[in-house]
Amino acid sequence: MGDKPSFEIPPELRDMAEKNVEQAQVAYGQFMDFLTQAMGAWAKSPSNAQMGGFNAQMGGFKAVQERAIGFAKENAERSFALASDLAKAKDVQEVLTLQSRYAQTQMQTFGIQAQQLSLLMADAWGKMQSKG
Repeated sequence: MGDKPSFEIPPELRDMAEKNVEQAQVAYGQFMDFLTQAMGAWAKSPSNAQMGGFNAQMGGFKAVQERAIGFAKENAERSFALASDLAKAKDVQEVLTLQSRYAQTQMQTFGIQAQQLSLLMADAWGKMQSKG
């Protein structure tokens, strides 16, 4: 009577969840590739090139943009890794442990990312002020 009932996740459901995560990850990768190509095309467009002086002043903010995109990609990859691990979980206890560990790690990561973006923004703003 001391045994706790445990809810086992059926293997078929885990397999289906893993396939769904893989499909979502492929779709996300395709979207990010498209977005990267679109941003590159926009940066090289003639109308954007006509803004030469303005773009030179805003150059420091490009580093902020690139870092933010990198953070978004890293965070998405970690989310997909969590989803994959959750899909393989055998019971509710394992799901809760995975989610808790992920939440703790991401909170620390978000703090570090916010600090890095703040420093980049301050640097870019300072460079823009000194050129202006």
